[in-house]
Amino acid sequence: MMKAHPRISKAVIPAAGLGTRFLPATKATPKEMLPVVDKPAIQYVVEEAVQACLRDVLMVTGRNKRPLEDHFDRNYELENALERKGDNDRLARVQEPTDLATIHYVRQGDPRGLGHAVLCAAPHVGDEPFAVLLGDDLIDPRDPLLARMIDVQAEYGGSVVALMEVDPAQIHLYGCAAVDVTKDADVVRVTGLVEKPEPSDAPSAYAVIGRYVLDPGIFEVLRHTPPGRGGEIQLTDALQRLAADEGTAGPVHGVVFKGRRYDTGDRGDYLRAIVRLACEREDLGPDFRSWLRRFVAEEM
Repeated sequence: MMKAHPRISKAVIPAAGLGTRFLPATKATPKEMLPVVDKPAIQYVVEEAVQACLRDVLMVTGRNKRPLEDHFDRNYELENALERKGDNDRLARVQEPTDLATIHYVRQGDPRGLGHAVLCAAPHVGDEPFAVLLGDDLIDPRDPLLARMIDVQAEYGGSVVALMEVDPAQIHLYGCAAVDVTKDADVVRVTGLVEKPEPSDAPSAYAVIGRYVLDPGIFEVLRHTPPGRGGEIQLTDALQRLAADEGTAGPVHGVVFKGRRYDTGDRGDYLRAIVRLACEREDLGPDFRSWLRRFVAEEM
């Protein structure tokens, strides 16, 4: 009989990074609060977790991240002002992030890498499998990647990473997976992982993007994972150990994602994400697309 794997209910969002690529904008404003059209990036990520039925969300934060808590909290003065004006549309938008999920917060303290940030979630997660969503990657809600990963974890157990095929020249920007095929066309068995390899050393063109569904056994592995690339505790290194020794906490599988992903961790990609999402908005798209066509025609 196939072993039953517990269904996950918790999401972890590491949000302690300094956002140095966006300085000086992030000197006083958390990078997760930078607007993508008219919502901060972090709200898109929480909405994705909720869409996958994960309403228990832990944010791993650091110093100067208080605006994250404020955004998902009530603002009675603003709400009362909008209510007095009869501005029900803006009132609903202000209240929306408050009602999305039950959100908890823990501080990472010493920023020692993604692996360490995930380890900070151990007391909250306990012995349940859980999801990790990185705020730099926004996944289009029409392409439900996280829900598919949860289904794969329920079937196969262990841990699941999101993979995307990238230009080999760009693989040095990502963790890279060595893989074997499975019975499912969009699922691969991960046999090895390398953090940001040179193109000549990469085992494939499959890059790990910012979504994970992890077995709680990852915590014990992270506790014994030494600092790796950049002097930080790398989640990739811990997953490599799980892939190499399935007896530790089950196998590692990958879901190959071919949908729409918006990378907000790079300034150029951040701007492209705003343009793409604005173009698709019913309220903004028609006028914005017309202006964009004129702008491109005039500039080119």
